[in-house]
Amino acid sequence: MIRNWLICSVSLALVACLSATAAASPPQSRDLDREFQAAVAEYDSGRYSEAAAKLENLVREAPESFEVQELLGLVYSAQSQDARATQHLQKAVHLKANSAPARTNLAANLARLGKLDLATEQFKKAVDLDPRNFDTNHNLGEAYVRSGKIADAAPFLEKAQQINPSSYDNGYDLSLAYLRIGRLADARQLIRNLLKQKNTAELHNLLGELEEKDDKFVVAENEYETAAHMDPSESNLFDWGGELLLHRTLGPAVEVFQQASARYPASQRLMIGLGMALYARGNYDDAVKSLLRAADLNPADPGCYLFLSKAYDSSPSQADDVIERFRRFAELQPKNARALYYYAMGLWKGKRAQDPSLDLRQIESLLNKSLALDPKLAEAHLQLGNLYSDQNKYTQAIPQYIRALELNSDLADAYYRLGQAYVRTGEKDRAQQQFQVYQRLREQHLADLDKQRAEIRQFVYSAKDSPTAKP
Repeated sequence: MIRNWLICSVSLALVACLSATAAASPPQSRDLDREFQAAVAEYDSGRYSEAAAKLENLVREAPESFEVQELLGLVYSAQSQDARATQHLQKAVHLKANSAPARTNLAANLARLGKLDLATEQFKKAVDLDPRNFDTNHNLGEAYVRSGKIADAAPFLEKAQQINPSSYDNGYDLSLAYLRIGRLADARQLIRNLLKQKNTAELHNLLGELEEKDDKFVVAENEYETAAHMDPSESNLFDWGGELLLHRTLGPAVEVFQQASARYPASQRLMIGLGMALYARGNYDDAVKSLLRAADLNPADPGCYLFLSKAYDSSPSQADDVIERFRRFAELQPKNARALYYYAMGLWKGKRAQDPSLDLRQIESLLNKSLALDPKLAEAHLQLGNLYSDQNKYTQAIPQYIRALELNSDLADAYYRLGQAYVRTGEKDRAQQQFQVYQRLREQHLADLDKQRAEIRQFVYSAKDSPTAKP
């Protein structure tokens, strides 16, 4: 979380051109002066429309006035008319190139317009003009952070912190920068100092992230829990539940996600987290129910379907509901190879035990379409091989198993099914080799637990990093 851009307050007075006008024509100058002071009063009182009306008249009378151009730009900015503000703030910089506040105001305006490179240039010039100013250093540091240049940001945030050690916002941003560039000891010390100054949930959450990164899982969980109790926001609750899930503290994880999803029923990631925690705990039916709700919250989002497919493998009792979600997902994303794969597997698993007339050609077609979209989808090759084997088409199945193992050598089931296919085609030596590899993988417990942990970790971290994850 990075703080808002600062808008510098400038001391406004009439510039030389207005004074010159006063000397040449005192009555007119006095009118301009009164009009300008009235505009300043309107601006200070928050009556921006009235201030704009006065300044729009003034700028025609005194287009070379730095103060008039600057104030009109600030008025437009206050009205969120950033595109209109730009030309006046640029003009003000042109009129007074050595003004650090003017360059900062222009930079903040450019940043709000999404022109981060141009904004950073202006923030740099503001620092050059006033290198010992807290605001100039803080703003340049934030500009670098927003551009993803965290290492470049740290020195300027550090300088700002030296100038004003009591700044909570800058301290938070510097802690976050330290964390991102791996300076964990510096981040920890600064966060602890900030906690003495201001005990907030966001600092405990940030400390939890730091301790997780430093492999101090118990400490991390405690910090996430503290943050969630202080501020039970969707984000804090997800981070707490996610930490418990990552390290397989499954009972508490289920409880946290249940309470959090009841509080925030529109949060898809909380519902997915609950489904994953239930699945990891072996509550497959409840896991499927939770993941079905997650799918309904955002049907086109692929996040939940991997875990829904896994829970469904262990709990086929809700086949019709699951198949409907997979069908909808495939229709919403017809170019998504996994969407077609999930739909194929949903149909096949849900129907084959109860419907001998199942159209296997539809399953084959979906799997082939999936592989056309993504030829490296190992699971689709494996299942296409299984489909052929179930129809005694072993010569067609064998190349699919071989390709699946070329793409993913940890697919234990592929070795076993390939061995079976070789037995059926009379290649017993090759079959024995495949069975030996399969047995070794099973004995090493390679397949399920490690893969499940990796998938959970990927989900938790990606959900945290999502642009929509944190307000």
